[in-house]
Amino acid sequence: MTQHVTETEPDKGRWWTLVAVCTGVFMLLLDVTIVNVALPDIQSQFDASLSGLQWVIDAYALSLAALLLTAGSLADIYGRRKVFVIGTALFTIGSLLCGIAPSIEFLAIARAGQGIGGAAMFATSLAILGTTYTGKDRGVAFGAFGATTGVAVAIGPVLGGILTSGLSWRWIFFVNLPICLVAMFISMTRVQESRNPYAGRPDWVGFATFSSALGLLVFGLIEAGKDGWGDTTVVTSLVVSGVLLAAFVVSQLLQKDPMFDLTLLKKPTFTAGLLAAFGVSASIFSLLTYIVIYLQNVLGYSAVETGVRLLFLSAATFVASAVTGRFMDHVPTKWLIGPGFLVLGVGLLLVIGIDPGSSWTHLVPGLIVSGVGVGMINPPLVSTAVGVVAPARAGMASGVNSTFRQVGIATGIAALGSIFSHQVAAGLQDKLAGTPVAGQSDQIADAVTGGQVARVIEAAPPAVRPTLVDAATSSFVDALNHIGLIAAVTAFAVGALCLVLIRQRDFHVHGAPAPVAEEPQEVPTSA
Repeated sequence: MTQHVTETEPDKGRWWTLVAVCTGVFMLLLDVTIVNVALPDIQSQFDASLSGLQWVIDAYALSLAALLLTAGSLADIYGRRKVFVIGTALFTIGSLLCGIAPSIEFLAIARAGQGIGGAAMFATSLAILGTTYTGKDRGVAFGAFGATTGVAVAIGPVLGGILTSGLSWRWIFFVNLPICLVAMFISMTRVQESRNPYAGRPDWVGFATFSSALGLLVFGLIEAGKDGWGDTTVVTSLVVSGVLLAAFVVSQLLQKDPMFDLTLLKKPTFTAGLLAAFGVSASIFSLLTYIVIYLQNVLGYSAVETGVRLLFLSAATFVASAVTGRFMDHVPTKWLIGPGFLVLGVGLLLVIGIDPGSSWTHLVPGLIVSGVGVGMINPPLVSTAVGVVAPARAGMASGVNSTFRQVGIATGIAALGSIFSHQVAAGLQDKLAGTPVAGQSDQIADAVTGGQVARVIEAAPPAVRPTLVDAATSSFVDALNHIGLIAAVTAFAVGALCLVLIRQRDFHVHGAPAPVAEEPQEVPTSA
């Protein structure tokens, strides 16, 4: 039975809900930015290859992307608060296992487990906010949510650098534990439960086909960086991935209660939100992995020094997110997200143009402008996830949007990494032609992308070392410029599509009576 409360009690509880959700999301985003800065240290300790580092990030993103839709369905059925709390607990266990990992393979597996908990948290976060707040409060809540992403990005690189340089990369995972406990306590004691009374059963067929398709796609992209696009394993993985993805679409069309209601794509604004979620992850956040490797392995900065330099990106994101959050109620979403991607594209163009003699200061203008672009995109993007659907379908909508974010990270890092590896190999083969080490260009390319340049140079004949250093550095920066250009083109393309597709009339006015065609809005249940 629902308990009677005074007028002030629900308001207080509702704002505790915002605290709980933002705390959990802050932890998840902090974990991503911290891990980026620590990659070279992880690489050094485990003598890992570039593909090993890609799996450290992609294992997490893959499990997130594969499980978000199912987690959203489970949350609608069994309760969003319950799934959020369970997810936080699983994330805690995963973080602990990451911190004690004895090998790169164990770390990648633990990251996948961490992502399972993260999926439950991501899938429910926007749904909890969407069903808790209405009117102006909803704008404040979404603005705070967007600003939280800016704060996480702002302090993540520096905190990661401090922990990695001062203690160990393992502490980037241990730091999650107290934050997890705080989020769990607030959620269990302050957040009201809500669910969708019209939700159907979980779509296990859709889960199996989608997760398998995504896993094979990323596997194929990563392996292509090592074995080439014509390799039998690579081709087979990509073809089977396409078949499974087609099977997923068919399964969604045939089922009464699919995990991804494809009719949502009839609303151009919802589709634009998915493209935006994918685009911001596949561009700047995927490229950031390789910028970190450049700063540490080529320019020789420590983890904390790298984190300080990335503050230009994160501080700009934080400030722009806060400003954008204040204007969301007055500026149409189209004119925030679309121009935000165009600004991001300009920032990425400013990042590229690196040459072997460049210092870190070359990156500063591009990082600042890119940060402003991300800050313009993030706050209004959350409203496109749930703002164009009835509240009863918020779980599915937020799950789909968050899934596309993670798909962007997983496929972006894998695809850019594969292209990066091939560009480095081609550059070294060309620059080392006619030298005594010309026949070893492939092995040298593996060393360059794997952060083992110093070891290779020491093993080379003294007369060849200057040539080898120049070839390795120039090949690396040329490859970085190449994938940076791809990231910029991605941002421009997504920005143009968002300007065309986003329509203000697609947004629901939550709190008003639901239209006849929509399902009735569910009411939060008592704890």
